Amino acid sequence: MSETIENISAIPERTALAAVDTGAYDVEESLMELEELAQTAGVDVVLKLTQNRATPDRSSYFGTGKLEELKEACEQQEVTLLICDDELSPAQLRTIEKFLNPDQHAVDINIKVMDRTMLILDIFAMRANSREGKLQVELAQLKYSMPRLTGQWFGLSRQGGGGGGGGLKARGRGETKFETDRRHAKTRIRKLESELKELSHQRNLLRERRRKNRAETVAVVGYTNVGKSTLMNTLTGAGVLVEDKLFATLDPTARRLTLPDGRSVMLIDTVGLVRRLPHHLVEAFHSTLEEAAAADLILNVCDAASPDCREQLQVTADILRDLGCEQAGIPVLCVYNKCDLVPPDELDLTGTHVSISALTGSNLDELLLEISRMLPQNRRLVKLLLPYALSGYAAKMREEGRVDAEEFREDGIYYEALLPVRMLEELGQYEV
Repeated sequence: MSETIENISAIPERTALAAVDTGAYDVEESLMELEELAQTAGVDVVLKLTQNRATPDRSSYFGTGKLEELKEACEQQEVTLLICDDELSPAQLRTIEKFLNPDQHAVDINIKVMDRTMLILDIFAMRANSREGKLQVELAQLKYSMPRLTGQWFGLSRQGGGGGGGGLKARGRGETKFETDRRHAKTRIRKLESELKELSHQRNLLRERRRKNRAETVAVVGYTNVGKSTLMNTLTGAGVLVEDKLFATLDPTARRLTLPDGRSVMLIDTVGLVRRLPHHLVEAFHSTLEEAAAADLILNVCDAASPDCREQLQVTADILRDLGCEQAGIPVLCVYNKCDLVPPDELDLTGTHVSISALTGSNLDELLLEISRMLPQNRRLVKLLLPYALSGYAAKMREEGRVDAEEFREDGIYYEALLPVRMLEELGQYEV
């Protein structure tokens, strides 16, 4: 295993996927998702292998017999990369790699070994475009690789100590290479955390500004590759990249959306989710995911054409609960996308939901109406007749609401407007 997480997409690899089935989750579905992740990273999957065990082996993940079988299969298929569908410990990674490459050194191995977390981190590194996204990915990579620096096969020699007449006796034995690497990694982690803390502060200021301006927000969350970016583009013309790949877009996008009742809201896209999302990424992208925790409404988007539709909704619901959205009482609307690919009688719907097709535009009007209905009803369409003495309210009405009609009459100024309920408490007596 190399000291840094490699970009495996540079050269297509003949890849094997392997997992230990403990019964804790559906290993077949998980391997299918792992294959999608691998294809997103640009590798060619030629082999899949599983082993049924009560628990993974602490030192080698697989049992000895299964390792022998895996080695033989990899040699037959000319595999150059093995990806395990779990987060492996440094000892497990080292043991598997040594077993598959008994006569090689880390600088010259035939079969590299990665785990699920390393693969996802690699994809995130390819997809991050914004400064914050790149910082978040680098931080997650460093935190993941830190405990694995001690598990290298080479590079553990000490730096020369001393010089002149004192030599080692005067200056000590010096640091090993991994001690130097760990020190540099810790320094870099502190710097990244400081920069992300500043960016998080700026993000919080933007949220506070939106609250002060009474701007309502709708967060789009959901499993990766369910059509969130297509939905954003269709509703707002956001111009977000759309690809049939996992994590095609990583950086959040915010665009203004006008609802049927005239209200304008901020529609905010968030990073896509997967099963068993590595905690390194949940922690690193916490500030981005917090957009959902601060929203007035959450759209939980899923792929209605996928057999894992219910599980996609549950994965998202679990992470939203961890972020405190459920405790905060934020309403959630389930959006079943890609319904044009499924016969209506085969849709498996649950909860408060809307069925749409973001690609064809089907049922988007119903979606917008449901968003209007579920958002807090803090504005209302009214007709007012204000005396000329209160004409100063006109600017405030335009700033905090929307004026559709204005007519100067003998007995005052007539308005048709969408105004905050709070303002109507002051002007209610003038309502026509």
